[in-house]
Amino acid sequence: MAEEDIYTKDGTVDYRGNPANRKETGTWKACPFILGNECSERLAYYGMGTNLVTYFTSQLNQHSATASKNVANWGGTCYITPLIGAFVADAYLGRYLTILYFSVVYVIGMTLLTLSASVSGMKPTCDAQGNCHATEGNSAICFVALYLIALGTGGIKPCVSSFGADQFDDADEAEKEHKSSFFNWFYLSINVGALVAASLLVWVQTNVSWGWGFGIPAVAMGIAVVSFFSGTKLYRNQKPGGSPLTRICQVIVASIRKYDVKVPNDKSELYEIEEDSESAIQGSRKLEHSNGLRFFDKAAVVGGLDSVKDPVNPWRLCTVTQVEELKAIVRLLPVWATGIIFSTVYSQMSSYFIVQGGTMDNRVGNNQKIRIAPATLSVFDTISVIFWVPVYDRIIVPIARRFSGRRNGLTQLQRMGTGLFISIFSMVYAVILENVRLKMVRRHNYYELDQVPMSIFWQIPPYFIIGCAEVFTFIGQLEFFYEQAPDAMRSTCSALQLLTVAFGQYLSSLLITIVTKVTTMNGGPGWLPDKPNYGHLDYFFLLLAVLSVLNFIVFLLVSNLYTYKKSVGTLR
Repeated sequence: MAEEDIYTKDGTVDYRGNPANRKETGTWKACPFILGNECSERLAYYGMGTNLVTYFTSQLNQHSATASKNVANWGGTCYITPLIGAFVADAYLGRYLTILYFSVVYVIGMTLLTLSASVSGMKPTCDAQGNCHATEGNSAICFVALYLIALGTGGIKPCVSSFGADQFDDADEAEKEHKSSFFNWFYLSINVGALVAASLLVWVQTNVSWGWGFGIPAVAMGIAVVSFFSGTKLYRNQKPGGSPLTRICQVIVASIRKYDVKVPNDKSELYEIEEDSESAIQGSRKLEHSNGLRFFDKAAVVGGLDSVKDPVNPWRLCTVTQVEELKAIVRLLPVWATGIIFSTVYSQMSSYFIVQGGTMDNRVGNNQKIRIAPATLSVFDTISVIFWVPVYDRIIVPIARRFSGRRNGLTQLQRMGTGLFISIFSMVYAVILENVRLKMVRRHNYYELDQVPMSIFWQIPPYFIIGCAEVFTFIGQLEFFYEQAPDAMRSTCSALQLLTVAFGQYLSSLLITIVTKVTTMNGGPGWLPDKPNYGHLDYFFLLLAVLSVLNFIVFLLVSNLYTYKKSVGTLR
């Protein structure tokens, strides 16, 4: 077999066109390079982003409100740019080349950020007392670097998990079983990187220097790139299928043009190309026709003005597979929407859990010198994930498999629903804890006391509960949005899943704004005053608990109505 028949232009192995080479590529042989990349990249991201508010306030001399807003804007951008990277991957470059090009942008951004914090003339000037002054040029360099990083991560986030899952063949029963495990270990690698960042790198930034604090994440990103491209010849590569937005628009336009056409009951009368399993979309398998959303089937009805001979006008006549692509996306959206409330609960670990912890005794034992910063408790969420991933993969799945008879134990929707249910208890616990704390405040008149005599370690359970819920919901979402996405739209659907995190943060901000405005209308301090001892943070947590219950009920209804997609030649 000629070399050009085995390797594609980007250097990866395309087993779909070369079955004889299939056993030498993909599966777990390729995954260590991908998991190593994700662990190092997440270490870089969290190592740079976790303490960014402190850098803005202490080095760029920004007010706390301005710094928080700038971090929120940057963080939101990091979860919106994946839409760009996903579109480029699915439409033009494929996941491998997209990760390559956006990694270069990421490394440039990390390098520039490190230089802006360490090189004289680029970094802010500080006096002997540690008071710093940043020029407009210093701030500009910093923000250019940060938004280069946001662009870089936008090409990596939606592609790496999908690229890893591409290494397992849906048509092979043994490989398909391992694919579910891959998502578990992928999420574990994220949290290992986050754990190192939250513990070691925050200490370096606080006690050594910001130059080293940003330099180490930059090196970690370099290691991530090297790790990923070391496995190049072991990878299986999914070919890009062209613009998914164009294909979706073609189905909608063709359906509207044929609004008065009757859809035949016999699905064989709908238009599809003749090949066995490959569709007209490059690198994509055919999708079986599904009932429901029948209006879009009109796009595949052959009318009197349609020609089934090449070239077919896709704005008048679409294949069944193309129609099913749109149906798959429409069916995903209600499930996707239920993830927003979960992300809102998740976002409390970086907002009001910290506010609550700031009002509690943060000493370790009776030592006055050793104190725990409230934000540090988020490490227990990471520890929880690291604990629950192997428990789920090695214990829960085999037990569930015995009862359900399913290869993966639970369906993806059952797994996600379990996580949504578990997350409710994190808010219930937070309500009870804050209620007990406020009763102590009122009983002993601690209103003006910054920290009540109640250990901050009472906050550990909700972090641990959310970590457990993540293993079910977030990993379930990763697998669900990959499996239920059409072959040529998997990066796009992964980006949609990431959007729930951004929207969850935005919803949290909206709820805070509404609650503050409504509860202060009569001139009182409201639920969320600057001094929590005068407020009712427990009511806010109760609101989130109620929303979580309602969201879980909606999820049950949505999941009960959901129709799984079926690719031709794919195992269930």
